Amino acid sequence: MRSDYHKKKKKKGRKRKVIGIIFLILLIGGGIYAASFYQSLKDAVSTMQGTDYKSDKRAEDLKFKRQDPFSLLILGVDERKGDRGRSDTMIVMTVNPKKESIEMLSLPRDTRTEIVGHNSTEKMNHAYAYGGIPMAINTIEAFLDIPIDYYVKMNMEGFKDIVDAVDGVTVENDMNLSHGGFSYPKGTLTLSGEEALVYSRIRKEDPRGDYGRQMRQRQVIQAIMKKGASLSSLTNYQDIFKALGKNVETNLSFDEMLSIQNHYKPALGHIEQTTIEGEGQRIDGLWYLIVSEEEKQKIQAGLKEQLELP
Repeated sequence: MRSDYHKKKKKKGRKRKVIGIIFLILLIGGGIYAASFYQSLKDAVSTMQGTDYKSDKRAEDLKFKRQDPFSLLILGVDERKGDRGRSDTMIVMTVNPKKESIEMLSLPRDTRTEIVGHNSTEKMNHAYAYGGIPMAINTIEAFLDIPIDYYVKMNMEGFKDIVDAVDGVTVENDMNLSHGGFSYPKGTLTLSGEEALVYSRIRKEDPRGDYGRQMRQRQVIQAIMKKGASLSSLTNYQDIFKALGKNVETNLSFDEMLSIQNHYKPALGHIEQTTIEGEGQRIDGLWYLIVSEEEKQKIQAGLKEQLELP
C-alpha cells in the first residue's frame, strides 16, 4: 500500500549530504555541513530538553568516547489536555557498540509490577500517569534490575508528524488487518504518518493482542531509524527538526547526541526485537500480564549481558 502522501515531490535547493544520524532522537540527521543545519538542529534539541534524570544504578558515569554500552527508554504517551496520559508504549533499547548490536525490548503495558514511589502494585503503564518520567523510569529500572541511562518520550498523536517529515516509512506486515478506516494487507507497506500511527495501535483485531501491537510499534520505530540512516540528502531538515521539537522530550544533551553519533554508529547494523512473555490474569476486575520470576530473571540476565553489567 502506498498513500497519496508518498507521491514524490520535486525537491528544490542545494542538497546537503548526511553521513551520520542523531542516534537517540530517532536517528535522523547527523552530518553537519552547513551553519544553518547545525543551528536548526541545536535549536530543535533545546526544545526537547526534559527531566534531568540520572540513574542511581550506575556505579560510574558513562563515557561515550570509550564506547560504554548504555540503555535508552522510549515512552510513547497519548497526551490529552489536562491529562498527563499513560505510557502505552514502553521500549527499552540497549546499545552495545563493541558487539555492534541494539536490542529493543517491548514492555507490555498491562505488566503487573510494583509502582516505585506510589506504594502500589498495578499495571506498569500507570507509573507515568502517577509520577511522570521519574516514576516511570524508577519502576522500569526496578522491574528489569538495570540502569535506564536515557529516555525519549514521544507524543503519539504527534508521531505521525515525524513519519510524514521523513516522507513515510516501509514495513513488512505479516497479516491482513484493518482499523480506523485503514486497510493493511499482508506484505510490504509504505505508510504515511496517519497510517503508521493507526497501524502501531492495532490490538483487538490481532489475535496476538498486545504482542502484535508491540511488534508493529517496534517495526515503525525501526523503519524510522532505517529511513533516517539511509537518507543521502536532507533538504527538508527544517520540517524534521520541527516535528521532533514539538513531539519529543529527552534528557540527552546536544553534545551527547553528537558524541553518540560519532562513536556508536556501527551498532545500527544489528537490531534485535524481543518482548516479555507472561500469562493473562484478571485481578480485582482488571486484566494484567503476570510475568513469572523465571522469565523476569531471564530477561534481566540478557539485558545485563548486553550492557556488560555484573
